[in-house]
Amino acid sequence: MPNHTSDRHPWFAEALAAPPGSPARDRYIFRDGTGEGGAAPPSDWQSVFGGSAWRRVGDGQWYLHLFAPEQPDLNWENPEVVAEFEDILRFWLDRGVDGFRFDVAHGMAKDLTPPLRDLGPRQVHHGIVGAGDEGTHPFWDRDEVHAILRRFRAVLDGYRPTRAAVAESWAERARRAHYTRPDELHQAFNFDFLKADWNATALRAVIDRSLTTAGPDAAPTWVLSNHDVVRHRSRLALPPGTDPDAWLLTGGTRPAVDPALALRRAAAAALLLLALPGCAYLYQGEELGLPEVPDLPEAVLRDPVRRRSGGARKGRDGCRIPLPWTRTAPARSWLPRPADWAALSVEAQQGEKDSTLELYRAAIHLRRRLRTGGATLRWSREAAPGTLDFTHGALRCVVNLAADPVPAPAARPLLISAGLPGLPATGDLPPDTALWLPAAEG
Repeated sequence: MPNHTSDRHPWFAEALAAPPGSPARDRYIFRDGTGEGGAAPPSDWQSVFGGSAWRRVGDGQWYLHLFAPEQPDLNWENPEVVAEFEDILRFWLDRGVDGFRFDVAHGMAKDLTPPLRDLGPRQVHHGIVGAGDEGTHPFWDRDEVHAILRRFRAVLDGYRPTRAAVAESWAERARRAHYTRPDELHQAFNFDFLKADWNATALRAVIDRSLTTAGPDAAPTWVLSNHDVVRHRSRLALPPGTDPDAWLLTGGTRPAVDPALALRRAAAAALLLLALPGCAYLYQGEELGLPEVPDLPEAVLRDPVRRRSGGARKGRDGCRIPLPWTRTAPARSWLPRPADWAALSVEAQQGEKDSTLELYRAAIHLRRRLRTGGATLRWSREAAPGTLDFTHGALRCVVNLAADPVPAPAARPLLISAGLPGLPATGDLPPDTALWLPAAEG
């Protein structure tokens, strides 16, 4: 990942063994401290995982780590760092990789002009975004980061067939299109969709905004879960306004999640995701309907978020448990697998008509067969209140996010459904269900 290395990287070992001001240290961001004897950090910058973003080393200098201390930040003003990373890209491109996901794509450029600018208490609220700074935050979403991304794109453009690059950027929506300009990356993750509430008004607003702000040369992207957030099967079943981090701290007991509701919403959300124009990104395990595991015991937690926040946040371990490939759990696993995941395993769901795995497989197959490839989405003028009803290419998608049943679409061949076995005999579409139908001609 371009923002940082491991503290076990040979470069960092060399930096620790070298004196202040040496070329080895200049690959990273080492600075003298402030206060008497340099005992205070160079600035008040905070780590995303909690606590100071600076750690002191034996000779008194401090190094920057915007994440864990084991992840020292690279100095992208150093030409050696630039050249090394381009060599790494070519190493993998020469071996045929299709592209890259650039982690923390909005965080590589830093304002290192002395004295470093303190941020004060507002950085706690702005988190990993750099909201409101319009490219001038000391380390998030700086304008200078785009020169780095253009170097990446230049390397990729030297290969055929075309290779793709996507930015993991938490930059504000208004600035996200900067990352997908014609000479930068091909796509940027759309976390607005992930953060939207489970209601038709909120989701439609996010979809409309996303289609217009992806950038003229980039396809819109859609994400429901990733390795940093509560899995959407659990998250979408929480009452509106619930803080997922606070819910994790209760071990998932307050409020309790209705597993049947969670599964219905997750399945309906999958059909919504896969019907939208652009590119859908799936997080490992969502195709199995995996829930968050909020009640992992303290002794097995691994995420540095837990430790560095002093227990104020439980961390992300609950969405990172290894996939259940078989009904029988492995003898050893870096995080323990819940016993009831046997029924969610690939082995258990393979070939089972109504399983989440087969729903995803069928939907992906239909998506490939029916989609025209364009980004045109047309909302139905007859959509029932509380629903999303749209066509894209040859596909019509209807999702009921209301609390009550709504009239089902007029009878037409059913392509696939989530939450019900077929078109309902009553003529109503129950809550938290979704249908795919052939789009009407014309």
